[in-house]
Amino acid sequence: MFTKILIANRGEIACRVIKTARKMGIRTVAVYSDADRDARHVELADEAVHIGAAPSRESYLQADRIIAACKQTGAQAVHPGYGFLSENEAFARRVEEEGITFIGPKHYSIAAMGDKIASKKLAKDARVNTIPGYNEAIGTAEQAVEIAKGIGYPVMIKASAGGGGKGLRVAFNDKEAFEGFTSCRNEARSSFGDDRVFIEKYVEEPRHIEIQVLGDSSGNVLYLNERECSIQRRHQKVIEEAPSPFISDATRKAMGEQAVALAKAVKYQSAGTVEFVVGKDETFYFLEMNTRLQVEHPVTESITGLDLVELIIRVAAGEKLPLAQADVKRQGWAIECRINAEDPFRNFLPSTGRLVRFQPPKETMWAADTEHLYGVRVDTGVQDGGEIPMYYDSMIAKLVVHGQDRNDAIAKMREALNAFVIRGVSSNIPFQAALLAHPKFIAGDFNTGFIAEHYAKGFVAEDVPHGDADFLAALAAYVNRRTLQRAAGISGQMPGHEFTVGEDFVVVVLDVAGKHRRQPAKVRDFEAKSGSSAVEIGSNRYEICSNGWHLGGTRIRGTVNGQPFTAQVERGVGKDPLAIRIMHNGTRLDALVLTPRAAELHALMPYKAPPDMSRYVLSPMPGLLVDVAVEPGQKVQAGERVAVIEAMKMENVLFAAADGVVVKVLASKGESLIVDQPIVEFA
Repeated sequence: MFTKILIANRGEIACRVIKTARKMGIRTVAVYSDADRDARHVELADEAVHIGAAPSRESYLQADRIIAACKQTGAQAVHPGYGFLSENEAFARRVEEEGITFIGPKHYSIAAMGDKIASKKLAKDARVNTIPGYNEAIGTAEQAVEIAKGIGYPVMIKASAGGGGKGLRVAFNDKEAFEGFTSCRNEARSSFGDDRVFIEKYVEEPRHIEIQVLGDSSGNVLYLNERECSIQRRHQKVIEEAPSPFISDATRKAMGEQAVALAKAVKYQSAGTVEFVVGKDETFYFLEMNTRLQVEHPVTESITGLDLVELIIRVAAGEKLPLAQADVKRQGWAIECRINAEDPFRNFLPSTGRLVRFQPPKETMWAADTEHLYGVRVDTGVQDGGEIPMYYDSMIAKLVVHGQDRNDAIAKMREALNAFVIRGVSSNIPFQAALLAHPKFIAGDFNTGFIAEHYAKGFVAEDVPHGDADFLAALAAYVNRRTLQRAAGISGQMPGHEFTVGEDFVVVVLDVAGKHRRQPAKVRDFEAKSGSSAVEIGSNRYEICSNGWHLGGTRIRGTVNGQPFTAQVERGVGKDPLAIRIMHNGTRLDALVLTPRAAELHALMPYKAPPDMSRYVLSPMPGLLVDVAVEPGQKVQAGERVAVIEAMKMENVLFAAADGVVVKVLASKGESLIVDQPIVEFA
């Protein structure tokens, strides 16, 4: 076994590998860029080596520097994590040539699966289901019909040079195949100047389901069940779960056996993932193989009770797999939510900056620990006060829960999201809460088009189905009553003029447009010692008790009408310093809690409209201004390119919203911008 390994990665996966290495008694070496000098993985490792500037191409993608760091520290092996150099065949070969062990598959396995055409041929030879199709140019509509009949309807007729939905038709019968071929070829000729058309099987209501495989150097390969990864946004996974709520045991076995056959065909040694597209009738077809550890590996660890990182290290050291296929367990249900630094209400634009507050929910199971399951786990590479840099991906943490069944796992995840406190940057937690509450997700009725179908126009606050909006207002009234109790107990008050707290209040729900909603509320039966009271709003009565919450605490836990709840509360946020902000199940409420007389006076206050910023181009996200395409005095037409901002591997081009003349350029190329910072002013 190795005594020291180097982790050629950063963030949560580097921290994850360190945990297992520590358990195994292996010393670790971290590598870091300028941006990660104070990062958590650097702090956790036994040693750390600086390898370059902040951009990954100047640090984490520098193979020479990583190999030099191995030699400098005496590391016998390299763990690549995922991303960066993890699936780089040349890097894996070079590491091996230098006499260092690559903790992953052999370079020839990476090469075989890295070529999409070659991998599908290999899969076919290994008798793995591949999508039936005819990949040669088709000459006539009659030939297209014969081919379609041979493949089996429905089929997809695609232009060879197609893209953006052009040159694509779906046919369910001979007539549609005949007409679809003709129109597809004509469209391809006029759009792309290339009229070649091919046909392949159309998978209806496709799901993305993947099989985790594990192989050793003795030729043993087994599969560790499947992961359901169909909840995706723009081909990026958002929620993963294991097992899948969709496939049968027979399909699971068939997919697993085919995945093992493919892994054996390329002499696979390590953990890998064989990805399949699965139709509504459970027919499945090979997509690709990922020759590395997956982001979503914790859900597999939860249901099998295995430490995948440990098994990968042991296999790399030449050990045989310690279990057979019959020993693989499938216990309970696990779900993972990717918590990303992005603003779901601004079309998921990246959000970078300092984590002013980072308080994950209480963990009851941990990475590298296979004893404590059926709980909550947080894999992260950040900490309170840390920085989310603009140079890397947007992941803050992976939130994983393990339940007795799927409903239990969903309930645990919703509660864990309620307790996850992130301040300083925006996160996608409200979006995750909305997905988990969606009736179709709860029913397991979804496919890869779920997010595109249900959130076609983006994500807005109204998309979060809270279920009981009055509870948020009641909680605001309760928190306000607890605050007033402290004021009532302040010493030094003049006899006969002590501050007394009444029972009648008005909850003024603040609206950004100044159209405030007012809800009368009665707060009765207040008990200072137990922290309990009954709040009446409309026809609803909420008996709230939270004796563990203290003023100023962000998380508030307790019971409402006997049922446990977790929410987040803050005072003095937003535009009004007296406002109380409540967050629960992805919904946010900003409110003032006033006496009836104060509420009357508040209604008379003039509304201060925000300044008109229509003459400015504003930065929609924090990032680096990489280009300004206009200059003062220049006439600009609507839709013309104005500036380019870059953050988290994402380039965002800003366009003029209307015709105008540039008055002033307010930011310069290379400047770091904050959200809504003006870049260009127009006349």
